[in-house]
Amino acid sequence: MPKAIAISVFSSLMLVPLFFGPPSTSAAEPNRPNILIIYADDLGYGETGVQGCKDIPTPNIDSIAKNGLRCTQGYVAATYCSPSRAGLMTGKYPTRFGHEFNAITRASGLSLKETTLADRLKKQGYATAAVGKWHLGDGPEYHPTKRGFDEFYGTLANTPFFHPTKFIDTRVSGDVMEITDPDFYTTDKYAERSVDWLERNKAKSWFLYLPFNAQHAPLQAPRKYLDRFPSIEDEKRKMFAAMMSAMDDAVGSVLDKVKALGQEENTLIFFIADNGGPTQSTTSQNGALRGFKMTTFEGGPRVPFFIQWKGRYPEGKEYKLPVMNLDVLPTCLAAAGAPVPSADGLDGVDLSPYLEGQNESSAHQTMFWRFGEQWAVRHGDWKLVVSKGGSGKPELYNLGNDISESTDLAATETAKVTELRTLYDAWSAQQAEPVAIDKPNNQKKGPQKRQLKNAKAKAA
Repeated sequence: MPKAIAISVFSSLMLVPLFFGPPSTSAAEPNRPNILIIYADDLGYGETGVQGCKDIPTPNIDSIAKNGLRCTQGYVAATYCSPSRAGLMTGKYPTRFGHEFNAITRASGLSLKETTLADRLKKQGYATAAVGKWHLGDGPEYHPTKRGFDEFYGTLANTPFFHPTKFIDTRVSGDVMEITDPDFYTTDKYAERSVDWLERNKAKSWFLYLPFNAQHAPLQAPRKYLDRFPSIEDEKRKMFAAMMSAMDDAVGSVLDKVKALGQEENTLIFFIADNGGPTQSTTSQNGALRGFKMTTFEGGPRVPFFIQWKGRYPEGKEYKLPVMNLDVLPTCLAAAGAPVPSADGLDGVDLSPYLEGQNESSAHQTMFWRFGEQWAVRHGDWKLVVSKGGSGKPELYNLGNDISESTDLAATETAKVTELRTLYDAWSAQQAEPVAIDKPNNQKKGPQKRQLKNAKAKAA
């Protein structure tokens, strides 16, 4: 059958869709995009072909950028697994509700006071599923099916790729189950379940959240992927490459299914990494960026960030102004025709006017990060940062001509230091104390002692 052709008539108030030919969704469904969010784990800024990687082909992941936009200044609001996901799911800086670190107790997770993207889309009638690594709380009340997802297939936290731990398949039960199949490999299985779920929900508007545990440690991959890289001599790098190739295949399977269903033109797709790569432990490369996962230098929060909506957004272009994972929620809501609640204090914005060229200004003039004693503020091209691996004092960089943060201008640009420090202090004062603090990471002297004391008091 011929594909649906959508002709959009814009006004300042709304988007009115007109159709010719049979729609890809059922007649009962309004014409609104399906939504696919692919979230990679510990990937590294330079670890796809379109980001400059030379030794690991990633044609399927790259296709999202080639068929859409590659955001060269794409950021996440936290440089660490769980708070990065908390920001994605809420559209808010995770520090606003105390989610500064990974949770350390069963009783903690994504604040139950927060409304997730899945909650909001489910209210609009979307079918919703999470397939992959959750990492937003182990307790039953924090499980994905309690946070807006109809179905969950994956692990509650970090896991091996073979014999995954804390694994749940809600088609079986809501309880953790043991995986005994020796050939069970999470990346492959997440692709299989995603494809199956898409088939089952093809007549509905759908939201699929696919957070892979690739490329997180431990490095594990089946032989069939390792055999693709005979020329890589370093065993750790070869394993990383095999994992990356497996994830690219998985992404390809999901994209192929969307296309086979005739829904490619009306599916909004994001591919984002949760934080920068931890190079020393996994070989993940952050390109020209300084720093790594768990730092506030650019190598921590600046990540691969690709967006595709073939029926709407430009194709094959670079978007060179800053965007953030906090923007995903309001962008998806606006695309779905759902209200973007200003009263909820969202920090993200709807990116569509910016990506489509209707608004040529920056969606974010100022961005902030706080991770214990590490912090950063970016205002325009200027960035003031205190990070692990630095001097221990605020360092000032102009990212417009110094992406590698190599020339500290703090001593000569004192007025700019004061300006940015004032912005950061005002923002930080609005953030909550962390509800839980990792052990042993980030338990340092000074303010951390106070934060740890408060966190223990709240848990008591």
